[in-house]
This record gives sequence, structure tokens and C-alpha cells, in this order.
Amino acid sequence: MRRADRLFHIIQLIRGRRLTTAAFLADRLEVSERTIYRDIADLQHQGVPVDGAAGVGYRLGAGFDLPPMMFTQDEAKALVAAVRMAQVWLDPALSIATQDALGKILSVLPAEARAAAEALVVFAPPVGLGPVAQRVLQSLREAAQSRHKVFIQYRDLSEQATERTIRPLGCFYWGRVWTLAAWCETREDFRSFRVDRVTYVRQLEARFRDEPGRTLADLARQDQARHAACNKKP
Repeated sequence: MRRADRLFHIIQLIRGRRLTTAAFLADRLEVSERTIYRDIADLQHQGVPVDGAAGVGYRLGAGFDLPPMMFTQDEAKALVAAVRMAQVWLDPALSIATQDALGKILSVLPAEARAAAEALVVFAPPVGLGPVAQRVLQSLREAAQSRHKVFIQYRDLSEQATERTIRPLGCFYWGRVWTLAAWCETREDFRSFRVDRVTYVRQLEARFRDEPGRTLADLARQDQARHAACNKKP
């Protein structure tokens, strides 16, 4: 890769993330971190407002803009493949949004790149989430984003039916199954629910806010501690 191309790529990577480390840039561009430090210094010297420091991370300052990003044929193909797969497993609102976003991207591509992307021979047959599970997933995702508590009726793997009031924290995709990570107010603990086993969901008026010991970050730390303890066992 030519140095000019690398500098442009660095700017594109930084502007696409909240904070970008030199290690991340070095790995993506297959150069040393020392090279990244030199490139960042050169960009700053040329007036590009890259804020941050070595060992912390970088971000692009406000007010700096570049021409709209263009995509190579391979990048355009990757977007088409990602959207085709995502549409099968996302909820209806996000599925429509991904298709709309892809249409906007393809519309500004050169004719040759667009034709190559649309002719991609990678497909995702409609064997993902069923309509009911898709609607449940959308309700849970929206409640997690708006920080609303929800009431659910749930059928576990033993076919036992329960009713819970929960704080939805995040939706996780595991290949063929979506789960919801939540703080269960009924059990006063974290719980994971398979989306396709939620038989009824109702968003409540009550909202929740982060409380120590009940956040998604707390759940992640709890899981990490559990895995570490398991790995230590003989």
C-alpha cells in the first residue's frame, strides 16, 4: 500500500470509530505501531485534526470532512452479503433499514462496482427467525434502547411457563438463536432468555436506569469471573 493511501485509510478508520488505538490501526494496515505514530504525527502536521495520544487512542476533531467514502468492488460485495444474511435474522425494522441503507450505498457506486456487488452469488435462504420471534426481538430491542421495563411470558427448555418483569439490557445473536440479557426483577438476578421462547411481551411505562450491580457491564464482568474460575480448575 502506498503511503498516501495508508494515510487516507487511517483517516477513514479513525472517523468511523469513537476512539481508535495505534494497535488497531497497525493490525488493520499490517504495519508497525511505530509507523502509525509517524503517520499520525504527519497528519497532524498537515493540519488534520487528529486528537489523542500514543497509548490512549485517536479520534477525528470536529469540523473536518472528507469527500463521501467510496467502496471497492470487494467492499461492496461484503456489504451486500452482510445485508442478505442480516435480513433473515434481524427484526423487521432493522431489516428494512439495512436494505434501505444498502440501496443508498449502491446508488452512488460506479456502474461496474454496483453490478459486481448485485451479482454476488452469496444468498441467505429465509430460514431464520419466524415472524412472531422477529416481532418479539424488535419489541425487546426497542425497550432496551429506550430503557423501558418489560413484562414477558416465557417458556423454558423444560416447557415450564413463567411470567417475569425484567430490565432488558442487550440482544445477542448466537448463530441460529437470539437471546436477551436482562436483569430479572422477579428473581433479583441476571437472566438470559431465548427470544424464540418469549410467548408474550409488553413494554411497561416504567423506565430503569443504571444501578451498580445491575448493568450489562456488571453482567460481562460476572461472566468473565466465572470463565476465569472454570479455567483455573484442574
